[in-house]
Amino acid sequence: MTRIVITGATGAIGQALATGYARPGNRLVLHGRQHEVLESLAADCRGAGAEVECSSVDLGDDEALFAWLASLCDPSPPEIVIINAGININIGEDGSGEQWEDASRLLEINLRVPMAMGNFLGKRMRAAGRGQLVLMSSLAAYHGLPVTPSYSASKAGVKAYGEALRGWLAPHGVGVTVVMPGYVSSKMCHEMPGPKPFLWQPERAARVISRGIEKDRARISFPFPLDFGCWWLAVLPAAISQRLVKWFGYHIDPDHGAKR
Repeated sequence: MTRIVITGATGAIGQALATGYARPGNRLVLHGRQHEVLESLAADCRGAGAEVECSSVDLGDDEALFAWLASLCDPSPPEIVIINAGININIGEDGSGEQWEDASRLLEINLRVPMAMGNFLGKRMRAAGRGQLVLMSSLAAYHGLPVTPSYSASKAGVKAYGEALRGWLAPHGVGVTVVMPGYVSSKMCHEMPGPKPFLWQPERAARVISRGIEKDRARISFPFPLDFGCWWLAVLPAAISQRLVKWFGYHIDPDHGAKR
């Protein structure tokens, strides 16, 4: 029985991943905040032959989070843990800036929680000599977008942390994969300001992610044209990258708001 944990399972990518892994021989542990969506997803996965356990533990509560993770590691850690839960905020249609309370919550869910889970599970997977940690970053990690500064920062942090974990854990038989998606159709995606080039559907993204996990790839980034362009933003002189970001529409027009 292969145990696969997915946080953020009620989001678009999370649901698609859960559905993709739903088959006989797999035991899914699905975590999500939307209870009705979670129960419906669990029923579909059970119908496909998987065993399913659901959780809505508060990931921001260290005591509750670590107790949950400890239960998942009894008697041994899961084979695959996909740390997918995340939120997004932006500077507003008038460009007035993010609210600090919102930015603080975002950093907790998007960065602190993946680090806490990676720290806890990494040690136990290392001791067991097996396991796969999957951290969800973004192509926004290459170069911060002016319209989503906190989101960009959190995903850059996840990218760096996941790369470091891989260097630490790989010699002990533990894989770590950093996923860097571009735009994947979802409520969160469509609420983000700015254009959405090369938009993928969640099912396509999930297939690419699951194939990359199976191959223990260090990085899964897509789609290629956007990945290539964002990579250049990271290596070009900052002044040029800033001009390109503005030229592509990732800024606030005081008269017309953000482009969508």
